[in-house]
Amino acid sequence: MAILLSFAASLAINAAFFAFAAARRTDVVTDLSYSLSFAVLAIALPFLGAGEAVQLVASALVVVWAARLGGYLFRRIRRTKVDHRFDELRDDPLRFARFWLLQALAVAVIMLPVTYLVSREEVPGFGAWAIAGAALWLVGFLVEAVADLQKSAFKSRPGNRDRFVSSGLWRYSRHPNYFGEILVWWGLFAYAVPVLEGWAWLVVAGPLAITALLLFVSGIPLLERSAEERYGDDPAYREYRRRTSILVPLPPRD
Repeated sequence: MAILLSFAASLAINAAFFAFAAARRTDVVTDLSYSLSFAVLAIALPFLGAGEAVQLVASALVVVWAARLGGYLFRRIRRTKVDHRFDELRDDPLRFARFWLLQALAVAVIMLPVTYLVSREEVPGFGAWAIAGAALWLVGFLVEAVADLQKSAFKSRPGNRDRFVSSGLWRYSRHPNYFGEILVWWGLFAYAVPVLEGWAWLVVAGPLAITALLLFVSGIPLLERSAEERYGDDPAYREYRRRTSILVPLPPRD
């Protein structure tokens, strides 16, 4: 029941944001709606379960992640005014609606481990899996937050707007923020492991989905293609691309 309610709530939230975005032909709320969908689900779903501390902490971890990411993305779109991913969708209501539908489904799927955990009537207390999962979440959260902060600071300096960032965590990975986000969701899955049995193990679809989306669909492929178009003729970028890991932070190759 909780999983069905999660899908329904995510669809309702994104439908409302789609109506606003389509009417205004604006990109300002697209990323905000993504983070807000997670936050709303994380706050509402524990009311269906036992409300134990281990459940409330899981919800809090999602809310903290969503608030940080949503705030960062909202400030960025307020500064840039436009998200060029939607240049071909903004004036096509059906294609624009498909984006919101897919986003709603993605949110509900990614949330599956947390949804299942926080909506249960009986849960074990904090144990090794919860501690390990929370630690992995923290590492991912910090990596993602630091990477975003470093990129934002780099882009805010005069003369850097049309340059690529290759310092800080970006020296070791071309997409450290995505690496951090993947760790966040695998950490939350690990956190939920003690309550998983039988068919419930299918909630692993959550971290698998965000990993697949970032690696093969809407994350890295789009940004790599965009970077190639903008910097492909720059020898410095070609060297950076050759030496730097695409995802996992590693020492630059010789």
